[in-house]
Amino acid sequence: MDLMVKVAAGAITAAVLGVVLRKNTPELALLLALAAGLWMVALVADGLGAVVALMEELTSLAGLSEELLEPVVKTVALSILTRLTAEVCKSAGEGGVAAFVETAGTVLARVVALPLVRAVVLMMTEMLK
Repeated sequence: MDLMVKVAAGAITAAVLGVVLRKNTPELALLLALAAGLWMVALVADGLGAVVALMEELTSLAGLSEELLEPVVKTVALSILTRLTAEVCKSAGEGGVAAFVETAGTVLARVVALPLVRAVVLMMTEMLK
C-alpha cells in the first residue's frame, strides 16, 4: 500500500509538472514523463521479482517444466514493455508510431507464446490417445 501511495504521489507530481512544462518546452515534459515512469518501474521491480518467484514455485509444485513458464513470463514482459512504449509515443504526439509498436508487440507476444501453444497441443494429443 505504501508503495502505491509513493507511485501515485510521483505520478500526480509528474503530471502537474508536465502540464506546466508542456506549454513552453514539450521536450522537457516528455523527458519528465520518461524519468517519472522509470522511477515508478524501479519502485515496483521487487514486486515483479516476487511474482516470477511465485510462478516458478507453483510450476515446480505442479510438476511442470520451466519451459512452460518461460513463454508466459516473456509474454507478460512484452505486453508491459509494449504498453509503456506505446504510451510514451502517444505522449510525444506520435500516435502512428505507437500503433506500430502495439502491432509489433502483439506479433512478438504470439511468437514468444508458440512453445507454450505447441506444448498444450502435444499434451492434448497425448490425452486423446
